[in-house]
Amino acid sequence: MAKKGNRVQVILECTEHKTSGKPGTSRYITTKNKKNTPERMELKKFNSILKKVTVHKEIK
Repeated sequence: MAKKGNRVQVILECTEHKTSGKPGTSRYITTKNKKNTPERMELKKFNSILKKVTVHKEIK
C-alpha cells in the first residue's frame, strides 16, 4: 500500500513562452511537500523550444 502524505504532483509551465509567439508549451511535472511549501513553486528549467533556461511557475 502507498503511504498517504503531504507530497503532491505539480505542473510547472514556462512564463516566457507565451510572449515569444512560438507554438507549443514547455511543461515539467514534479512533486512538492505541501506542508513545507504551501505557496506556488518557481524553478528555473530548460525550455527546449526557446533553447534557454527560463522561469517555470506552478499552474492549477
